[in-house]
Amino acid sequence: MNSVQRSALTITLLTSFLTPFLISGVNIALPAIEKEFELNAIGLSWVITSYLLSSAVFLLPFGKLADIHGQKLVFLGGIVLFTLASIFCGMAANGLILIIFRVFQGIGASMTMTTGNPILVSVFPPSERGKVLGLNVSSVYLGLSLGPFAGGLLTQYLGWRSIFLICVPLGIIAILLVFFRLKIAMTVKKQGKIDHIGAFYYATGLIGIVYSSSNLNKQFGWPLMLSGIFLMFFFVRRCLRSQNPIFEIPLFTRNRLFAFSNVAALINYSATFSLVFLMSLFLQKIKGFSPQQTGTILVAQPLMMTLLSPFAGRLSDRIEPRKLATAGMLISSAGLFMLSFVNAQTPVLLIVAFLVLMGTGFGIFSSPNMNTIMSSVGKHQLGIASGTSATMRVVGQMVSMMIATLVFSLYFPGSHINEVDNVLFMSSIRILFMISGIICLAGVFFSNSRGNLRN
Repeated sequence: MNSVQRSALTITLLTSFLTPFLISGVNIALPAIEKEFELNAIGLSWVITSYLLSSAVFLLPFGKLADIHGQKLVFLGGIVLFTLASIFCGMAANGLILIIFRVFQGIGASMTMTTGNPILVSVFPPSERGKVLGLNVSSVYLGLSLGPFAGGLLTQYLGWRSIFLICVPLGIIAILLVFFRLKIAMTVKKQGKIDHIGAFYYATGLIGIVYSSSNLNKQFGWPLMLSGIFLMFFFVRRCLRSQNPIFEIPLFTRNRLFAFSNVAALINYSATFSLVFLMSLFLQKIKGFSPQQTGTILVAQPLMMTLLSPFAGRLSDRIEPRKLATAGMLISSAGLFMLSFVNAQTPVLLIVAFLVLMGTGFGIFSSPNMNTIMSSVGKHQLGIASGTSATMRVVGQMVSMMIATLVFSLYFPGSHINEVDNVLFMSSIRILFMISGIICLAGVFFSNSRGNLRN
C-alpha cells in the first residue's frame, strides 16, 4: 500500500466512523432528550428523521457535483459543515433548534458519504476493492458499535449534549488530515453541470412524502403525500429528458446488476435501521435499564457487523457477492421475526442473541453488496454510483423511521413515550418488527436475482 492509498484509507475510515457513531449514540439519548425538551413520540422521531431526510435530499446533487469538480473539495466541505453543526446541536436551547441543526449535520454527512467510496475506489486496484470497501464498511459498524456504549455512558454521566460535542475534536482531526495528507488522492473531474430543476423536484417531493407520513391524521397529510408522489414522478421524467440528470436512471434500466444491488440495499435498510431506535426505547421504558446498560446491550448487533464486514468484503473478491449478500438478508429476516416475539419477560441474554443474529446477517450482506455496486460501473460514474448507493441507504433508513413514526402515530398520536401504556407500546413494537421481517424477506428476491458480478 503506497502513501496515497494509506492517506485515502485513513481519512475515509475516520469520517466513516464519525457519522454512524453519532447516529447510534443519539438513539440511546432519545429518552433524555424527550425529557428535557418535552417532545412527543412524533417529535422525538424527527430528531433522527431530520438528519436522514437532509442526507437523502443532498446525496445525489453532491454526488453529481463531486463528479464535476472532484471528490476532495466536496469531501472537505462536508467534514467542516458536520463539525460546525455538531457544535450547535450540543448547544441547542429547544427541540426545534436541535432538529434544525440536525438538518445541517445531515447535509454535511451527505457530502462525505457520497465521496468516501469513490476516493477509495479511485486509488485502489479492482483486485483490492472488496478488501478496502469492507474495511470502510467495518469502520461504519465500529462507529455503530461504540455509539450505543459511549452514548449511554456520556448521557448518564455528562448529559446527552456531550454526544454531539465529542464529535467536534474528531471532526477537527479529520479536517487537518484532509489538508495535510489528502493532497493527491483526488478523482478525475469531468465536464457537466447540475440539473437544478430536477434537484428541486427530488428535494421537495421527498420532503413532502416524509413530512406527510407523520401527519396523515391531519387534514393536510394525504394531499401533501400525493403532492410529494407527483413531484417524484416529475423528477423521474426530468431525469429521463435532461442531459445532465442528477440521478442516472439508465444505470437502473440498462444495468441489472447495479439496479438490483441498490434495491436490495434500499430494502435491507428499510427493514433494519429502526431496530436500534426501537430497542433503545424498549430497553429503557419496558425493561427499565439505564442509558449505560442499554448501550452495552445494543453493542451486540453492530459489533458483529464490525467483525464480519472485512471478512465478507475479502470473501466477495473470491466468491460471487450475490450468494453472500442473499445469505445475509435471509439471516436478517430471521432475526427480525424473532424480535417480534420479545416482551417484558424476555431474558436479556436471548435479546442479545437476537441482536447478534441481526448483526451477523447485516455484516455478511453489506460489504459484498457494496462491492457489487461500485464494481458494476465505469470509473467516470463512481461519484454518481456512490451517491446513488448512499441515497438507497439513507432513504431506506428514512423509510424505516417513517414506518415506525406511522405506527406510533396510529397507536398513540401526540403522546409522550413515557406516558404510553406498556401493553400498547409493546403491541406497536411487535407489529413494527413483524413488518420489518416481511420487508427484509421480500428483499431476498432482488439480492438473489441481480446476476453475477463475475461470469
